[in-house]
Amino acid sequence: MKRQVRALESQIKAVKRELLEVGDLRPGSLSQQYNVCGTPGCRCKAAAAQRHGPYYQLNYGRKGKTGTRFVKKAEVAATREALANYARMRELVDRWVDLATELFELKLRPPTTGGKPAKRA
Repeated sequence: MKRQVRALESQIKAVKRELLEVGDLRPGSLSQQYNVCGTPGCRCKAAAAQRHGPYYQLNYGRKGKTGTRFVKKAEVAATREALANYARMRELVDRWVDLATELFELKLRPPTTGGKPAKRA
């Protein structure tokens, strides 16, 4: 049992170290849009491939509130990276919770000796 406890504690430490390396965070999703303008005779009305864009839009939800904002082309790469970092952070936290739950349950089990439960003091 001690070996299992040490292994779980070691895995939790590794997850914590990895969390420290995660960069900027941004929840949400990034979408790409093409629009049709209101100018009569504009190329965008002729075919879907001629529409204006791409325009990037960030949709997000946080603390029960949702929002949206346009993202400039110069900000797209940084936004994608922050979204990926947020997803990675969520994965790591989920892993940490799974390991911590397993560790907690292991620590709650009474120790056994030779197949028989150990006497409690």
